[in-house]
Amino acid sequence: MLSERKSSLVPEPELAKLTVAAVARRLGVAPSTLRTWDRRYGLGPSDHCLGEHRKYSEADLARLFYMHNLVISGVSPADAARLAATHTKDSVPGEVAPIPRIDGELVNSLFRAAQLLDRASVESQIRNQIAKEGVALTWINLLVPLLCAIGESWERTGTGIAGEHMVSNVIKSILSERVVVAHPRNAVPVLVACVGEESHSLAITALAAALAEEDIQVHFLGARTPVEAIVEVVSRCAPPAIFLWAQISKHASLETVLALPAVRPAPRIILGGPGWADVECEGAYHAEDLAAACREISQALGL
Repeated sequence: MLSERKSSLVPEPELAKLTVAAVARRLGVAPSTLRTWDRRYGLGPSDHCLGEHRKYSEADLARLFYMHNLVISGVSPADAARLAATHTKDSVPGEVAPIPRIDGELVNSLFRAAQLLDRASVESQIRNQIAKEGVALTWINLLVPLLCAIGESWERTGTGIAGEHMVSNVIKSILSERVVVAHPRNAVPVLVACVGEESHSLAITALAAALAEEDIQVHFLGARTPVEAIVEVVSRCAPPAIFLWAQISKHASLETVLALPAVRPAPRIILGGPGWADVECEGAYHAEDLAAACREISQALGL
C-alpha cells in the first residue's frame, strides 16, 4: 500500500488565535490565498477584538484545513468552500484526512520555472521528486498544489496559460512512462477511465502510475471514454475494480454507472473527481483523493 503521513486535522489549542501569516505557513499557501478565500467564500477569521487584527480560531483552522485538503484533491475552490463552511472538528469520525506535507519552496521553484517556460527545469524537478517520494505523494504534495497555483495565477492575472499547458504536458509525459507493470500482482487489470466527454485526464494518469508502483495493472481508457467502450471492457474482462473520473459535474452521468453490465465477480465501482460531488450512487465508493482511490482499489483486489 502507499504510505500515508497521518496528522490531526485540528491544530493544538496553543496554535489557535493565529494571524493570517501564521495560518498561511501552517497550510503552505500564500497569505493572499487566505484573503481570497475570506473575500470570496467567507472563510476568514471569526475572532475580532476592537483595535486588533482579526485572528483565526480553532474552528476557523479546522475549516481551512478541510478546504485545503479538498482543493488539493481536485475539488474546485468554490465547492470546497461550500463543504468547508459547515465543517467542524467533530464532522469526520475516526481518522481524518492527512494534512498535506507541501514543500512550498519546491512548489515556488516549479512555478517560477513554469512562468519562464523552462521545460527542462520543470521536468528535472518533477522526476527528482518522484524518485524521492513516489508518484502518489508527489501528486498530492507537489503537483496538485503547483497546478492550483498556476490556475489561480492565470485567473487573477489573465496570463500564464502557456506555462500551464507546458507543465501539464510534462506531467502527463512523465506519468505515462510509469504505467507499465512488468510483474503485476493482479491477473485481471483494473479499469480506469474518464466518463463521457471528460477531457481532464491528468488525475487518472497519476492514479495509473501510482498503482503501477504497487505492481497493479490497469486497463487505461483515458479521456472522453464513451460508455460503450466501458461496457465492452467490463463485459469482456470483468475487472475487479472500476474507477470513473469526472472533473466537471455535467460529465458525471449516473446513466454511465447504471449501464455497467452485471459480471461475476461483481467489481468495486469507485467514483473520483469533483464532478461526482452531488451524485448519489448506491453501492459506489466516492474517492476523495488519489490516496483514497489507491487504498480502495487495493482492498478490492485483496492486496
